[in-house]
Amino acid sequence: MKRVEHALEVVIFTSRWLLAPFYIGLVISVAMLLVKFAQEFLHVVPHLLTSTESEIILAILTLVDMSLVANLLLIIIFSGYENFVSKIDTAGHEDRPEWMGKVDFSGLKIKVIASIVAISAIELLKAFVNISAYTTEHLAWKVGIHITLLVSGVMFALMDRIAEGTIKHHASETPED
Repeated sequence: MKRVEHALEVVIFTSRWLLAPFYIGLVISVAMLLVKFAQEFLHVVPHLLTSTESEIILAILTLVDMSLVANLLLIIIFSGYENFVSKIDTAGHEDRPEWMGKVDFSGLKIKVIASIVAISAIELLKAFVNISAYTTEHLAWKVGIHITLLVSGVMFALMDRIAEGTIKHHASETPED
């Protein structure tokens, strides 16, 4: 029976590698986003001198939006791979980001929601720069969704803070003799 249990544990432990193709797909998604970023950038440059200030701001906000999505994808790729698949062996590399290897699932969740809120804020800003293109109802939905995301982020952070306090509280308790 012990052999069966060990074999099952090996299969379960090895199954984490099934996640690797997901992360490879996300890396390819970053490359796809780079192509769209370049396309948008190259579309804006020839019209720089003839575009209005609002048009340039909207184009720049679109580029910022894409870079935030790319950052979010990289955070998910690095943290997800390190938390669920295997450690990335770059400890001695001078370009290793400070947060690598330090972002646990809770930290990843907070970084993801913070990035989503930032992306939502950029979308909202783009709408307000080009306000005449939107109906009042459409703007209300955008603001409502942004507020919902913002409140969700705050709630995630509060839940993590409460859970962290609970864990510290339980760790500091000593059994009574």
